[in-house]
Amino acid sequence: MRRYGKHTDEDDIRSRPNRKGNRPRTNIRPKHQDAAEGLVLTVDRGRLTCLVEDRVVMAMKARELGRKAAVVGDRVMLVGDLSGMKDTLARIVRIQERASVLRRTADDDDPYERVVVANADQLAIVTALADPEPRPRLIDRCLVAAYDGGLEPLLVLTKSDLAAPDELLELYGHLDIPYVVTSREELENGDAADRVRELLDGRITAFVGHSGVGKTTLVNALVPQERRRTTGHVNAVTGRGRHTTTSALALPLAGDGGWVIDTPGVRSFGLAHIDPSRVIHAFPDLEPGTADCPRACSHDEPDCALDAWVAAGHADPARLYSLRRLLATRERTEGD
Repeated sequence: MRRYGKHTDEDDIRSRPNRKGNRPRTNIRPKHQDAAEGLVLTVDRGRLTCLVEDRVVMAMKARELGRKAAVVGDRVMLVGDLSGMKDTLARIVRIQERASVLRRTADDDDPYERVVVANADQLAIVTALADPEPRPRLIDRCLVAAYDGGLEPLLVLTKSDLAAPDELLELYGHLDIPYVVTSREELENGDAADRVRELLDGRITAFVGHSGVGKTTLVNALVPQERRRTTGHVNAVTGRGRHTTTSALALPLAGDGGWVIDTPGVRSFGLAHIDPSRVIHAFPDLEPGTADCPRACSHDEPDCALDAWVAAGHADPARLYSLRRLLATRERTEGD
């Protein structure tokens, strides 16, 4: 039934009030040209601690970013209150393009990819030589994730006072990975921190390792002004430590010496998100030999051209073995 006559005027038409009291939705988003750049230091239940110039600012993600999440190491653009004063909150309106990304999944059947750290130059894989026993498969998985994400790996072997490093170093010698070996005594007197710091100078380094290997103890020695609680206990039955670092945290080294990012201890490192074909990029001496490989070659099958490439003397056979061991680790569990 028609409510109005033929000759209605705008003033006669009643507009329905917006019960929610909000503004009409629009696809036009503000450009935030006055936004300031910051570095994400840690993330805790939706609140992000960022460094803006020399101020620590608390922030939250703007709604316009949708499901896109910022992680530790991200360079972000912020608006709002950037004073860093208590009870103030800024908004992250843009996440800058990432130079590198360290990702993992909970296990190899988990389709959900977790970004652990962004924009790190180096991945320090911390492994104890004893108590708990080293887990080469976990190291291999971390190496694959590092190569895939654009990070250079570094091996940090702890507790050399309990076991010799020779056997483990021999396993990774052909990968040309830089390494440093430390003992408990060296951690206590500062010698270990000095030697590790030389390899971190001017770089952003993410530390990853199994619980109980001394990762956070080492980070505390590198950045003594920002001490984090360490585990100090390894279960006698499982040989595993307890998780005491519950969130990733970026910490500055003294002077302009770079950053270290301490991450929670891992008990598994899933690689469901990794395309095995990208791992070959970490082997520049072998990569040219893949030109004659069959399509979708796994580089571990009878028709793989790498066998002939190595047999012709273009690369060390040990390098091909190392590549295939890393590729195979995606098919195994860390405890194998």
